[in-house]
Amino acid sequence: MEIVNNDYRIQAVLGRLEAVIDNENARIGKEPDFDFKLSNAHKSRCLYELTMLIRDVESPKIAEVHRQQILDIKEKLAINTRRVEASMKAVKAVVELLKDAQKNAEDDGTYSLQQFAREAQ
Repeated sequence: MEIVNNDYRIQAVLGRLEAVIDNENARIGKEPDFDFKLSNAHKSRCLYELTMLIRDVESPKIAEVHRQQILDIKEKLAINTRRVEASMKAVKAVVELLKDAQKNAEDDGTYSLQQFAREAQ
């Protein structure tokens, strides 16, 4: 009875984890206000619960029962990793553009604060 109950609980957590990853994959890059922090909290919670559930179960048994679901999640996590990395690169690129724009706005032909300080000495 305990093994069946534990298998059901593991499957439920794997299902929630897969849903969180699917949601994140669908929304990254499409919704500018997507809450990465909240999504990561949900993923972390699922992984924590999964760790607690499988700590006393033999790994070959877990792999047999949930093998396909785990493989599906692994594929989705690979996609998720690429999307998160692309999103982070895009954010960094925007930050660099803003920094350059600010620097160019400050370099309007007048002295910068550092240049002014040197000239005043």
